[in-house]
Amino acid sequence: MHPSVFKVFEEICSTRTILGSVLEIGATPDDSTLLNLPSLITASEKIGINKAGMSQFKDFTILEGDANDMNFFPDEHFDVVLCNAVFEHDRFFWKTLAEIKRVVRVGGLVVIGAPGYQELPMEKKFRRWFNKLSRFSNPPDGWPIQFSTLTFFIHNFPGDYYRFSEQAFREVFFEGMADVTICSVLVPPRIIGKGIR
Repeated sequence: MHPSVFKVFEEICSTRTILGSVLEIGATPDDSTLLNLPSLITASEKIGINKAGMSQFKDFTILEGDANDMNFFPDEHFDVVLCNAVFEHDRFFWKTLAEIKRVVRVGGLVVIGAPGYQELPMEKKFRRWFNKLSRFSNPPDGWPIQFSTLTFFIHNFPGDYYRFSEQAFREVFFEGMADVTICSVLVPPRIIGKGIR
C-alpha cells in the first residue's frame, strides 16, 4: 500500500476514538495492512478477512473468507469497516458492499479506497491545448487521446475488473450514509471515501 493511501486512512480514523471492533476487508499479515493504523490502537478487537487463508499478525487475526458473504459476522458487529484496493478485484463488489453495510453498526465508520479515474488538472490543460491545435489542423474525428483519462495499471490479483469515479463512491458505495467525504490521492488517482452508517 502506498504511504499516501495509508496516511489518508489514518487521518480519517484518527478523527474518532475507536474503542470497539474493527474489520479490514482484504487484510494482509504484514505492516502495510490497515489494521496497523496507529488510530486503531484502542480498538477492542481487530479482525481481517481475505481469501488467502487464516493467519495471525501482531494483535489481529485474519480469517479466510469471501467478503461477498460474511455470514460468520452478526449484523451491526463492527464499529469500523476498512477496505482498500479490493473492489477492483471483486467480481461482485456490490455483494461485498451490502455485507459491509450489514456488519457495521448504526453510527459506525466505513472507509473504502479503490483505483479510480477523474479528469486531472494536467488533462484539463492538455484538452485546452488540443482544442486550440485542432482549429489549425484536421485531427481524426473522435481521436481517442482527446477523450481519455489516466487510470491505475491493471494488476491481476486474482482478477482486475473495475475502476471507479468519485460519483460511484458518492452515489453507490456510500448511498444512504451520512457525513460522506471523498478525496483523491496520487496520479493515476486512488479514490478514498468515508461515511457513517
